[in-house]
Amino acid sequence: MHSISQVFSQMPSFFALWAAGGSVPAMHTASRRALLPTRALALLALVAVGLSACGKGGAPEALSGGGPIKKLAPVAAQGALSVATRNTTRVGGADAAADAAGVARTAYPGLTPATRPQAVVVVNAEDWPAALAASVLAGAPTGAPILFSEGNTLPEVTSQTLEAMHPLGAPALGGVQVIEIGTSAALPGNYVTRSVPVADSTPALSAAAIEQLLLTLDRTSAPTQVIVLSAYAAKAMAMPAAGLAAESGSPILFVTPPRVPPATVATLRALHRPSIFVINARAVGGHALHQLRRLGPVTAIRSSISPIPSAAAVQNAIEVARFTNGTFGWGVKEPGHGLVFANVARPLDAPAAALLSATGDYGPLLLLASAAAVPPALAKYLSDIQPAYSTAPQFQPVRGSYNHGWLIGDEAAITAITQAEIDSVLEIHQQTPEESSVSQVE
Repeated sequence: MHSISQVFSQMPSFFALWAAGGSVPAMHTASRRALLPTRALALLALVAVGLSACGKGGAPEALSGGGPIKKLAPVAAQGALSVATRNTTRVGGADAAADAAGVARTAYPGLTPATRPQAVVVVNAEDWPAALAASVLAGAPTGAPILFSEGNTLPEVTSQTLEAMHPLGAPALGGVQVIEIGTSAALPGNYVTRSVPVADSTPALSAAAIEQLLLTLDRTSAPTQVIVLSAYAAKAMAMPAAGLAAESGSPILFVTPPRVPPATVATLRALHRPSIFVINARAVGGHALHQLRRLGPVTAIRSSISPIPSAAAVQNAIEVARFTNGTFGWGVKEPGHGLVFANVARPLDAPAAALLSATGDYGPLLLLASAAAVPPALAKYLSDIQPAYSTAPQFQPVRGSYNHGWLIGDEAAITAITQAEIDSVLEIHQQTPEESSVSQVE
């Protein structure tokens, strides 16, 4: 096994100097100060990464029916850090392709048959409506991770991740391993593929095609609930739909105000009056809502009316996380949940992270208006659902509920200081007598 000093000797000089506590050349004083609180955590992360690569003969290869599985490949640039705190885990990198790859490898490391997906979705990142609608495929029954192409080009991180996960093949699709949506990018191996052609089509047609694929995946039961959005709404307002679709298995459909397009009408009629849940009803418009009511019962999820777009998006995500109607919706109003955090400026992180809403600790998507701060509305919501335990012996923290946060992207998306602030408000704390009496009344 390598020593810690050997691990550091193999690091780039920049990180070795930083981890050792030295000054970083050509860096603004304020930037160096911002790095100080995370230096210890980053040092531990680097040591963990280095030591995990040690051991006799290197990492063992896991065997499966398809032969040896390739060893884990990096999903971020050399030297990139992914810091985990007590209650948060950062996943991803500098762009949507890296973020999707990081999420995919978190859920499916691909080291055993049980940690390989049935199928993987590769969707064109240049087609936002198709990428958003594809989020439903991350849910049951397939649980497909979503990766991104750039038009008809496959980023290296997507290619590496696809190879590492080594999809098994979805029985419901005749063994299809890769579902390509709106792209014909060359794949890095011999995969059984199925194409969903959405190029040059409208958002409504794209969403309808994905819903048809969903029906093929589960022939036993058609969706009884759908999520409807305006195809022209701000992307940040639509982002929470990705996680909700993945968690519920409800397809995302689009309207193009002021009307409901024929493709959406046909899909709703084929589903025989499903429950229709509308996100951002103001963008959908009164006329389209009236048309939708002829096709099924409509429920509008409350959204913010803030004139500040980023603030409205933050509040909208909170409302979606709180919302519940029968068996539909997150209904996250108490502690004990997974939570997914993304930046409103990176809308593709929503479908990229959808898998975290349908596996593990199943978290709704929450949004930050900027990388460098937790918005007041979000801070209040997290405080409302912060875990606590009583001073009574029978209510010790080991018996408590816990929240866990997934942070999507690098520090350009969410800074380390913001991560630390989120970690603090997710941490279980001891109830004061006043808090205890209030909770007993409630």
